[in-house]
Amino acid sequence: MEALGSDRDAQELSADTILELLANRRRRYLLYALRGREGPIELSRVAEQVAGWEHDVPPDEVAKNEYKSVYVSSVQCHVPKLADSGVVDHDEDNHTVVLSDNFEQLEPYLRVVVKDEPEDSTLYAALDADSGEGILNQIRENVARLKH
Repeated sequence: MEALGSDRDAQELSADTILELLANRRRRYLLYALRGREGPIELSRVAEQVAGWEHDVPPDEVAKNEYKSVYVSSVQCHVPKLADSGVVDHDEDNHTVVLSDNFEQLEPYLRVVVKDEPEDSTLYAALDADSGEGILNQIRENVARLKH
């Protein structure tokens, strides 16, 4: 398996690939959790965050079976699919993951699909707490421009 930060050439993602990657809610949550992080993060920590968002509870309140479901599906399905597309780099030896160059191609679409999340959810609150350049602030600005 390639190490994190590999020199793999960035590839242009097709529309079908982008839609397939974003079609799964858990994969979108993985991407939201990795967004804005500079370095690799342990997949177990990402899985806790994702499980919390899925069950609308803080990560430290996630039931063990809920966490395990997210972790196992992430390791077996979602992270490999994202890695194969060059969206993340996954170090299987260290169990860490980090966004890679192709993520930039997905980010504009993540800004669209986040609108389907309940505004009172823990995910929405976490994304809203991003910096002034946060995803939700950008959506609000775009909507405000469209209304005028």
